Amino acid sequence: MIFRNYCILAKKTARVFVSRRHQLPIQIWRSLRRPSSSMAVCPVLSVRPIRALVDEKFQIVVTNLHPKQEVTLHSLHQSEDNDYWEAFGHYISDADGTVIVMEDASKGGTYVGIEPMGLLWSLRPVPGSRDGLRLRKRDVLSPMVVNISVYKGHMTQEFSEKDTLATVVTERWYLAPGVQRVDIGDRGIKGTLFIPPGPGPFPAVLDMWGGGGGLVEYRAALLASHGFVSMALEYLPAFEQRAVDVDTGYFETAYKVLQTHPQVSEDRVAVLGLSFGTSVTFTMAAYSKVAQPRCCVCISGSHVHPVNKSLFEAFQYIMKKMTKARIDENNHVIWRDVILPIPTEPDLKVDVGRIKCPLLIVIGQDDQSWATVESTEDIEQMMEWAGNRHLLTVLSYPDAGHLIEPPYTPHIRFSNFVTQFNRMKVLMLWGGRTKPHAHAQEDSWEKILLFLQKHLYQDLPPAAKL
Repeated sequence: MIFRNYCILAKKTARVFVSRRHQLPIQIWRSLRRPSSSMAVCPVLSVRPIRALVDEKFQIVVTNLHPKQEVTLHSLHQSEDNDYWEAFGHYISDADGTVIVMEDASKGGTYVGIEPMGLLWSLRPVPGSRDGLRLRKRDVLSPMVVNISVYKGHMTQEFSEKDTLATVVTERWYLAPGVQRVDIGDRGIKGTLFIPPGPGPFPAVLDMWGGGGGLVEYRAALLASHGFVSMALEYLPAFEQRAVDVDTGYFETAYKVLQTHPQVSEDRVAVLGLSFGTSVTFTMAAYSKVAQPRCCVCISGSHVHPVNKSLFEAFQYIMKKMTKARIDENNHVIWRDVILPIPTEPDLKVDVGRIKCPLLIVIGQDDQSWATVESTEDIEQMMEWAGNRHLLTVLSYPDAGHLIEPPYTPHIRFSNFVTQFNRMKVLMLWGGRTKPHAHAQEDSWEKILLFLQKHLYQDLPPAAKL
């Protein structure tokens, strides 16, 4: 009975700890001594903050352990598709019976070393899950819920069959408090607008994903949480039998819808694209007389595609090159050779020498989906010849793959993918290794935000007061 009451008290204390927003300094945790050996030990797990944006770090501390005790820290998330994802690290408590994840190294598990966010970026489907899964947030109005637990000993499997020593439920949000989400359907545009709290006007970002199609909102929601009005634009169908015949006019209209919004500073609009979205971004920056972005960000993409053609015509061109695609021993499709060698014909690639705004390119050197390394080398050379190389910044990451997303998103080396040109379902090889890819995501996101802040917020007049 005494032991049960002690555990109840410890759990209540832990709830008080994790309910507060601010983190305690590490030295305070180190000064909290474990109970004397004559007392029963009930471990206390603290995760701070328990509610945060997905790109915020958290601090995990376990106290009241035995000295030099082996424990496993485990994270578990149930996706919106009802699949379970987990990660775990093996730790040994110090002489005071404490584990501090931001200081102590994991000895094994899905990650090793001192990795404060390893329990997120190394998430993977639990054994027995469906093949080819990719973890993506669809409903940004709800959090990504992650259970953080501590287990006795160094475990590697069957976590659901063992009792936890302690568990904390955490929430990871793409949408900060006060950010508005607005559906956009006017002038034939389909998308979602995210508006930061406050009077504005704000700088803005037009956000486009790649060839998977559909309306993907979570990056735009996170951009708005950092002070940018952002529009997630749908320009390819997710489920229709063929690509929509969309031309440059659709993107220019979307740009104008965003630019003329009353909460947007009209001369401070950027365009951000990933994968095929970068092709659109390059095209707008080089040729459009309607869209004049202040700066552009291109992630894991290429300037190689037919110029002045509709999307349907562009995908037809790609389809003709599909004989260069390869399939590895695991039946994973590799596309990177499709656009190689980089063409010299001017009508088959964007003339990036025409770009007049700052341009940030982010690539992974192990991208197996698209020839981004070779494309970037050609872009640098073209801009050097044209005299606008000074506008270009390149972030190139060894052993990172194609899907460079916001930080702490789990690395996906391959996943199910439905092609736009023939609607075939394949297992696409994206490339990358987990830890280097996680580093690329964290580092590039920080630098993307700094790039946008520099070129969109610098010298911005004071906001209007209510």
